[in-house]
Amino acid sequence: MLKDFIKKMTEWALEKEEEAAKECTIPMEQIEKELEILKEKRDELKQKCEEQLNELDELIKRVNKIKSIEILKCAAKKN
Repeated sequence: MLKDFIKKMTEWALEKEEEAAKECTIPMEQIEKELEILKEKRDELKQKCEEQLNELDELIKRVNKIKSIEILKCAAKKN
């Protein structure tokens, strides 16, 4: 709920800034600052996602190893 509200408020603010840009009333420094903040946030999120994906990959490897052990063990018992 809060996430949707923040998303809507952000969209509204961007619409207002776009209108201001069309009228040449928004300072370029403000736009550059906003761009820099967004790029930093994107990079932080990208790093966190990559770290979590690496952790998941390690978990998948471990479970696959367990699966292989179980397959070999069960196959040996059947013979």
